[in-house]
Amino acid sequence: MDIESLVKKYVPMTETAYFILLSLCEPKHGYGISKWVAEKTNGRINLGSGTIYGTIAKMEKDNLICLYDEVDNRRIYEITSRGKKVLKAEIARIKELADISSYFTNSL
Repeated sequence: MDIESLVKKYVPMTETAYFILLSLCEPKHGYGISKWVAEKTNGRINLGSGTIYGTIAKMEKDNLICLYDEVDNRRIYEITSRGKKVLKAEIARIKELADISSYFTNSL
C-alpha cells in the first residue's frame, strides 16, 4: 500500500493508535507501551493488552511498525519510516485543529 493510501486509512487516528505509534518512536514491548501511554496521559488512557496487541497487529501488517527484538519472550516493536510519515500527517492534522481552535479561544 502506498503512503497516501496509508495516510487516508489511518488519519484521523484514534487516540489509541496515535499514542501507540508515538510511543514506538523508541522501541518498546506491549507492557512498556501501556505504561508509557498511561504516564504521558496522566492516567487518562489505560490500554489493555487486547487493545494494544490488536492495534500492533494491524500496524505491523501495514508496515507502520516492525519487530525490533525479542527478549525474554517479549516482542519489542519500533516505528518504521512509513509509520513516521503517517504519524507526521496525524501530528500536522492535530496542529491544524489546535491552530484553528486557538482563534476562538478568547470568545469561549
